[in-house]
Amino acid sequence: MASTGTQAVDRAAHLVALVVRADRPASFSDLCLETGMPRSTTSRLLAALERSALLGRDDSGAWVAGSLFSHFAAHQGRDEELAQLAQPVIEHLRVLTGETVNVGVARGGEVVHIAQVAGTFMLASRDWIGVQVPPHLSALGKVLYAERVLDPPVGRLARPTKAAVATTAALRAQLPGIRARGYATTVDELEVGLTGVAAPVIVDGKCIAALGVSGPSARLADQLSTLGPTVLRAARTLSDQISRHRKDGAA
Repeated sequence: MASTGTQAVDRAAHLVALVVRADRPASFSDLCLETGMPRSTTSRLLAALERSALLGRDDSGAWVAGSLFSHFAAHQGRDEELAQLAQPVIEHLRVLTGETVNVGVARGGEVVHIAQVAGTFMLASRDWIGVQVPPHLSALGKVLYAERVLDPPVGRLARPTKAAVATTAALRAQLPGIRARGYATTVDELEVGLTGVAAPVIVDGKCIAALGVSGPSARLADQLSTLGPTVLRAARTLSDQISRHRKDGAA
């Protein structure tokens, strides 16, 4: 059974690759010929791939890349644009705080870091680009939960330290305060000695990202009441810049 399932996945992946790499839309007959699979098998796999939006059909019925690829490309383009617009803001925030500054967005139930500048101190936070962190353990993630961009997790929460939030109910209880305050904090939750502060980037009334600062708890844990508003001001500056950029682009 396992080998049969693996074979089906391999065959489906091969179909996707053939269609996406083709110079023109691929006909059903072409795909049967290319793969050597029975027509019934090819038809069944193509139907499943179409349902999942990995493949689609043009007006003639030939097979083309599905809308999922366009969706991914659009996200990538927006992320790149956001990272470029954020660069001056995060550079300035790094100058103000001396700490590592990140911009993160919600993707697939996770926080994806799309921009970062490293802190100026010798002892600074790590490079978070490409690193997956459970959202409930990061200030960026808590902001995205509070702004309802991410759905709160269900089930047991990972708890790497004693300071980490223990339950989904406890996490939900924090969210109204984050919304009212305008920023989220984490102290020793992902790992002992690491503190983070983050605020939402809001455009047209919708949170599109979170902007955050992270560094050693020894420097930051006692400064949250001043660091939080500083990060919030930077996030609002970025929000305004993105809004102006979009209005100029639409004009």
